[in-house]
Amino acid sequence: MRVLQVILALSALILIHEFGHFLWARLFRIRVDKFFLFFDVGGFKLFSTRQAWFVKLFPKSASWKTEYGIGWLPLGGYCKIAGMVDESMDTSYLQNEPQPWEFRSKPAWKRLLVMGGGVLNNFLLALLVFIGILAAVGRNYIPNENPVYVNELGEELGFRTGDRILLFDDYVPTEFTDLQADLARRQVRKATVLRGTDTLDIFIDQSLMGKVLNNPGIFDVALPFVVDSVMTTSANQGILLRGDRLAAVMGEETPYIQDARKILRDHPGESLPVSVIRGADTLSLSLQVDSEGMLGVFFRNASLRHRNYSLWEAVPAGCAMAWESVAGYLRDLRLVATPSTGAYKSVGSFVAIGQVFPTSWNWLQFLYILAMLSIMLGVMNLLPIPALDGGHMVICLWEMITGRKPSEKFLLVAQAVGMVLLIGLMILAFGNDIARLIH
Repeated sequence: MRVLQVILALSALILIHEFGHFLWARLFRIRVDKFFLFFDVGGFKLFSTRQAWFVKLFPKSASWKTEYGIGWLPLGGYCKIAGMVDESMDTSYLQNEPQPWEFRSKPAWKRLLVMGGGVLNNFLLALLVFIGILAAVGRNYIPNENPVYVNELGEELGFRTGDRILLFDDYVPTEFTDLQADLARRQVRKATVLRGTDTLDIFIDQSLMGKVLNNPGIFDVALPFVVDSVMTTSANQGILLRGDRLAAVMGEETPYIQDARKILRDHPGESLPVSVIRGADTLSLSLQVDSEGMLGVFFRNASLRHRNYSLWEAVPAGCAMAWESVAGYLRDLRLVATPSTGAYKSVGSFVAIGQVFPTSWNWLQFLYILAMLSIMLGVMNLLPIPALDGGHMVICLWEMITGRKPSEKFLLVAQAVGMVLLIGLMILAFGNDIARLIH
């Protein structure tokens, strides 16, 4: 299911991105020679509108200027625009005089819009998805009002279970689920926490930032184990009541849900003595643990909030959501570009992307992840690397500002350098994925 979702999501994003280039090119009457999902390296194609059987079925396709198809190498896609230096490194057009329907014959501002069309489509897709999700189902969130339950890395950083995080440097974190991301992205040097009745400053060891990026789950919500309801199939039906609080298991205090879970997991199928607070009374009971190490109850999560949005409210909220996502990913890239953080070890390829998707189909989660990946693709393509859209856009802007157009030889060299950088990035991503699978 994850493989299917990765293929579907990346195929959709590639088509939407490349269609942005295609649309602006055709708007300015620039010929598009090829429009392909995946790469047809070596000329091998899974599908093409130039194949004989397709032409036979649709005779008019023989007159199409653009060849549409599907390549065999699923590492992206491309829109081959006539008269442009691109990843194909095709220089055959240089042997002829510039034609009015070629990319190189158009003014710099038109070329800028053609190159920015893909990124624009990526951001528009994310924006529309965010607005649609908020308008349709609203949003669940956990405000940063709860104490944290920390793992070993959290303790190494200086946090303690029960702390409530007030500040990261001068930034006030508002959502609990963003705490770890905020800690890494903002390269926080000082965290201010409320511990009991005292306000403390924790100075963060920057050498641990790489671990923060590669170890999810530093902060969990520290909630007491308060029963909301008991499953009808649970052996504890009639023993536990709504509002009961599990205070101790086998004589060991369990102030938070996570404390109880650790003990229950080690005693599947057993009957354990527990202390339960019911109103003003503390009761000694015996509870049956099922084969999965659980009691068969739902606990009360008072920290989870839900907000519904009208369509008019969803538009500005969706814009804010998209902007926050872009800003967050830009901070991620800054971390990756800082070797001392070790963030480059978290760069991944299709394997890492696949692990983000759930193991069962969920339209809401799929669309949300699709929007996030669309933003990532858009931001990545804005990087000023010659082989990416951002590199081409920088060259167009330079020409617009100085009035000097770079030579074709310069563009070819820049494209070659950019391709080498991208191949290096791909090797790093695949290498990290393989290392994670091994370890």
